[in-house]
Amino acid sequence: LGEGTFGKVVECKDHQTCVFLLLIILVFLLSFMPSAIVRPTVDLAYLTPFCAYVVLELRKPVSHPAHIQSSSVSPRSLPGENIALKIIKNVDKYREAAMLEINVLNFLRERDPEDEYLCVRLLDWFDYYGHICLAFDILGLSVFDFLVSSVKENNYVGYPIEHVRHISYQLCHAVRFMHDNQLTHTDLKPENILFKRSDYISVHNRKKRRYDRIVKSSDVRLIDFGSATFDYDHHSTIVSTRHYRAPEVILELGWSQPCDVWSIGCIIFELYTGYTLFQTHDNREHLAMMERTLGHIPYRMTRKSRTGFFYHGRLDWDFYSQEGRYVRENCRPLLRYCKEESQDTLDMFDLISKMLEYDPADRIPLAAAMTHPFFLRIPVHQRLPYRFRPSSHHNVDGLSVPQQPLDGSSGNSTTSNSSSDGGGNARRKQSDVR
Repeated sequence: LGEGTFGKVVECKDHQTCVFLLLIILVFLLSFMPSAIVRPTVDLAYLTPFCAYVVLELRKPVSHPAHIQSSSVSPRSLPGENIALKIIKNVDKYREAAMLEINVLNFLRERDPEDEYLCVRLLDWFDYYGHICLAFDILGLSVFDFLVSSVKENNYVGYPIEHVRHISYQLCHAVRFMHDNQLTHTDLKPENILFKRSDYISVHNRKKRRYDRIVKSSDVRLIDFGSATFDYDHHSTIVSTRHYRAPEVILELGWSQPCDVWSIGCIIFELYTGYTLFQTHDNREHLAMMERTLGHIPYRMTRKSRTGFFYHGRLDWDFYSQEGRYVRENCRPLLRYCKEESQDTLDMFDLISKMLEYDPADRIPLAAAMTHPFFLRIPVHQRLPYRFRPSSHHNVDGLSVPQQPLDGSSGNSTTSNSSSDGGGNARRKQSDVR
């Protein structure tokens, strides 16, 4: 179903009557397993030489009690239902991150027992030979993967404005809930927003003379809480995937919940246009793109930064160099990306601009964003009640945390930066300046 830095997600069948959910083995061991014992339940055509795991269905009971360590989470899936199993690499730092994610997921489940706030639900977890495995309900494609799968038909035109509004509204709803619980996601991106179902219809576009894929339901869920950080936890210097990274993170000025709001602004832009706002892999170039799109970074921020990117308060960047020409040709002021001057589109760009304020203190909070005119036209059947009332202190010590981090370190490490400039980002399309 997916693959990332920490591991991969596979589709499995939950038998619930076996001693454990699934047997996970290394692919190279497959040739040594008697065919009478196991039968692959995945299409081997989708396995590559780099695939680390294959999921097998047991033909007769096999028990490894010494190696199976299951959680006390009550599975919500029914026997025979398919589930998504997130398999973590047997590497200490990834195991530690997985245990932190389990802690956050358990916390969110206790805060949201009725599943009102659209964060993915942890069904179960277990440890198999050092591989932490997390079980979730099966969801559809990510909003990014759906866009990529539609490239041939849709040519990176983005989602219809109604879908942009609904997806963005749900994202703000979920992240607002996290913020009210003193949590910052820190890795918001289209890959971490999944459709509940990604069934689609093909609609003929007479103007473009093509068929566009339109998802039937734009209901989404937020996933991947492995980098989520409590307000009182250690905050690593670098967080967020490159294209969605807030300026205060790049400038090493410290960060908090507004860095999520910046990421949401970048995501809304991408949902609308079909491409990333800041397509870069370099800090200085990233800042130059920001200034080209949003204007100069305030002096009150540049003078505090010790990164060496500025000279007398101005970005040390040659706009007439080869790199400078690339920025000039691929970036333009934000409003010039507006494809039409409808009220919907103007409201959307107004919201994006409020989310992309340089100073996190000036950035619109999500409670205010939810009442922005862009969201006031959400249909009644898509509106979400917000009943949660944040308290000044949350007690998370009482949670039944499955296991402490392996090395006893506090907070997040900088592992979220390890995938910040790679992976799926190479597939992203740069904007074309007309």
